[in-house]
Amino acid sequence: MNNVFVYCEIEGTTVADVSLELLTKGRKLANQLGCQLEAVVAGTGLDGVEKQVLKYGVDRLHVFDAPGLFPYTSLPHTSILVNLFKEEKPQICLMGATVIGRDLGPRVSSSLTSGLTADCTQLEIGSHEDKKLGKTYDNLLYQIRPAFGGNIIATIVNPEHRPQMATVRPGVMKMEILDENYMGQVFRHEVAKYVPETDYVVKVIDRQVQKSKNNLKGASIVVAGGYGMGSKEGFDQLFTLAKELHAEVGASRAAVDAGFCEADRQIGQTGITVHPKMYIACGISGQIQHIAGMQDSGIIISINNDPNAPINAIADYVINGTVEEVIPKLIKYYKKNSK
Repeated sequence: MNNVFVYCEIEGTTVADVSLELLTKGRKLANQLGCQLEAVVAGTGLDGVEKQVLKYGVDRLHVFDAPGLFPYTSLPHTSILVNLFKEEKPQICLMGATVIGRDLGPRVSSSLTSGLTADCTQLEIGSHEDKKLGKTYDNLLYQIRPAFGGNIIATIVNPEHRPQMATVRPGVMKMEILDENYMGQVFRHEVAKYVPETDYVVKVIDRQVQKSKNNLKGASIVVAGGYGMGSKEGFDQLFTLAKELHAEVGASRAAVDAGFCEADRQIGQTGITVHPKMYIACGISGQIQHIAGMQDSGIIISINNDPNAPINAIADYVINGTVEEVIPKLIKYYKKNSK
């Protein structure tokens, strides 16, 4: 039917945030293309899942509910998407660039010989001219992502094969409810028609999910440090400042690689994407990989002794000075005025 599809990940009976973010983006893409937005949910005990999904503007929801579909295993979920897509013939399929998406996406695209672009930071609709063949393709999905170590931004198109598949990291797209009362169709499929019994050969005996040690994605204020912090002890100053501001501490890749901060606090293309109301960048030069993970922050403040640092170009406020002199003053000020 040439619609836009989003595969929705499930944790228990709850749809993952990254899937809801992609439904928001998928709705916008479908509007541009003049088609419908469809969602696929596969799991166990999914009664009422439509209440979580339809309000994001989903026109058609495909529910696959059966024992053995949660926790996720590769074969049954692959069979569901491959066989469903052969019936529905979507033009676009979006997934989260998560552990599940990185396993499922390549399996589905390989089975359908459709191609897949991983870790996209933007998705747009546009045209493409193949000068060699003398053909112009309209309404293609622009799959945009940093490439060659972040030195260029690549726009990838798939003119001939369908569906056009892309994965997107959690937090990159904004999650917005379209209408709490949005009315879409719900199709509860007979799973056995899509999944052969042999696909259940792998069974999950024990499963443990470790909770995140921080709340970077949900923080309203983020204090982030780069290589310019100089040391792990320098980062301790950021934790002190963050405590006074009720903020979370993040880091650039250079700071993580240098051992100044834990990897789970890395912000950027190869880390976490954040959307805080305020982002304070301390000693961060602002390479494109890092900017991709924080550029949508409400207010960006840069503390840097290099007036030509790339991050200053997107900052709302720039404090010229070394982090060694500026951050202790901020800590002292907020301690004094927070009492």
